[in-house]
Amino acid sequence: MKTTVDTVWLIAGVRTSFAKVDKELKDLDVINLSLPVVKAMIENKKLNPDLLIWGSVAPNLGYSNLAREIIMDAGLDQTIPAFTTIMACSTSMMAAIEAASLINEDQIALAGGTESMSRIQLGLNQDFSDWLRRLFQAKSFKEKIGKLKDLKFGNIRLFIPSVSNRSTGLSMGEHSEITTKRLDIKRKPQDEIALKSHQNYIKARKDGFFADLITPVKGLDRDTIPREDTNLEKLSSLNPVFDKESGNGTLTAGNSSLLTDGAAGLWVCKEKGKEKFPKDSYAVKLIDWEIAAVNIEEDGLLMATTYAIPRLLERHKLSYNEIDLWEIHEAFGAQVVANIQLLEDKEHLKKVGTSFDFGEFPRKNINPNGGSIAIGHPFAATGARIINQAIKELAKRGTGKRAIVSVCADGGLGTVMLLES
Repeated sequence: MKTTVDTVWLIAGVRTSFAKVDKELKDLDVINLSLPVVKAMIENKKLNPDLLIWGSVAPNLGYSNLAREIIMDAGLDQTIPAFTTIMACSTSMMAAIEAASLINEDQIALAGGTESMSRIQLGLNQDFSDWLRRLFQAKSFKEKIGKLKDLKFGNIRLFIPSVSNRSTGLSMGEHSEITTKRLDIKRKPQDEIALKSHQNYIKARKDGFFADLITPVKGLDRDTIPREDTNLEKLSSLNPVFDKESGNGTLTAGNSSLLTDGAAGLWVCKEKGKEKFPKDSYAVKLIDWEIAAVNIEEDGLLMATTYAIPRLLERHKLSYNEIDLWEIHEAFGAQVVANIQLLEDKEHLKKVGTSFDFGEFPRKNINPNGGSIAIGHPFAATGARIINQAIKELAKRGTGKRAIVSVCADGGLGTVMLLES
């Protein structure tokens, strides 16, 4: 829930193009993906931030505060405070929420995130790391020989980060298959979500929607994942990737977001801070936000937003149809379908603790410029990417329009924003 009584403004920043893992951006780590975004945002607005909050989900052993490394490598004023935040796929949305809570009336913050799935750093498993550290601590040759005798070769293993939940050992896709079966979600609506994501994105790109939201990196100035030639027949021909054995799997490479490289950022300020920006900046008010967490076994790993959205809307006495724009993160087509199904389920809404009549969900208002299935999903960058699209779309539609931005996250977490132009 919003804790500041001041008017908070979100101003659109830029992002890199998004590219599939091990493809066009494979040589750039998270710092070198972030630097072009931060530099372009500062150059475009002729402003320096008073605060930088940045995030990345996949860890790196070379540093602990990515945001501070960006300040240093970008050559920015070293008196700018900078810290790193992590909340899985909600990371850069949380960065914006934190910034809104921390800045004063005339300050501006730069918030965002990045992911380089192509440059995930491998490590040593904990037992081998412990043994190696103690070997180096041994002071004499005899002590070192003694430590060698302690080594168990079965403990010599690499630690390879995986896209899975630590407590369950299951990937987000495997968890989504569980939710899909529990809610009896069929394959076709998932594929339809995916197709619409590509179609909306391609139309928006042809209309120039992304031209001022993307900064070129390594000569790449457009997203490489969207497919203009996809159709339901092609999508329906793909095999399940997370449940290959039961014969009932429905999540495929076509209706799921792909592992992606990229970075994205946005500006956060209050009334006096907004006066520093050019008049033609895309800007909307951050009216409120909600952060939710659920029991992942009972509710599903990616279902927290079905709690956050009703709670947020009930506070403002808003029905679903009074929201002009819905920007919903598409981790999977199945997750989007499940979210909508639960948002219309009276029993679920009772469990959430709401009593307001939200009405029927307006499916036609979802992701008009494409979503994560088409564009890609660099975990920590996705929130900022989605918010920027919402900011620009709302700004285009004129004053008094509302948007909900919703991002589900690993661990049974979710973040939601209510925006107004």
